[in-house]
Amino acid sequence: MNHISDFLFGQYTDYETMDVILEIIAVLFGFLSVWFSKQNKILVFPTGMISTSIFVYLLLKWGLLGDMMINGYYFIMSVYGWYFWTRKVDSSHVTPISRTTVKEKQISIGIFIATLFFVFAVYKTFDKWSGWVAYVDTVTTAVFFVGMWLMARRKLENWIFWIIGDVISVPLYFHKGFTFTSFQYLGFTVIAIFGYLAWKRNLDNRKVIV
Repeated sequence: MNHISDFLFGQYTDYETMDVILEIIAVLFGFLSVWFSKQNKILVFPTGMISTSIFVYLLLKWGLLGDMMINGYYFIMSVYGWYFWTRKVDSSHVTPISRTTVKEKQISIGIFIATLFFVFAVYKTFDKWSGWVAYVDTVTTAVFFVGMWLMARRKLENWIFWIIGDVISVPLYFHKGFTFTSFQYLGFTVIAIFGYLAWKRNLDNRKVIV
């Protein structure tokens, strides 16, 4: 049993207690944010902003620039998403769940490619481009950037990007030594699958009513 515990949590012996506590708090609020997103609730944004704020601090402290940029971007897009979700399309209805348009798909491709170049440039500038982790970080950052933008615009396809990014992040964060965060992404994967099904059901039901 001790071997399993050491394998999963041994890396935390070198961490400050407050940092471990902050990571756990950030993980809990991250779970709340994804759960509220699945439920199509506006609370996805304030809970997400708390989680990302903590992670920006921790990841900057730990020198994980790609991950820090992801969370910084999440915070900014949460502000945008909070506005977009509550924006009224008429006198009584706010922005509904919808599918991605052709223009939005083109923008998504642009965001993905631009993010790849941006993260690569940042890693090279700070001399952090070392090993296969940097390559995976760059791709997952681009995937999550697109997913967050689509979620902020309340697009069904955002869940597909979350699922892909979450699946990659589970072993990635474990390799980096952040077991709690790895578990978080494992939970995110499950919630994202159900989130996609719930949003699709919401969209299909609305079409039937129309």
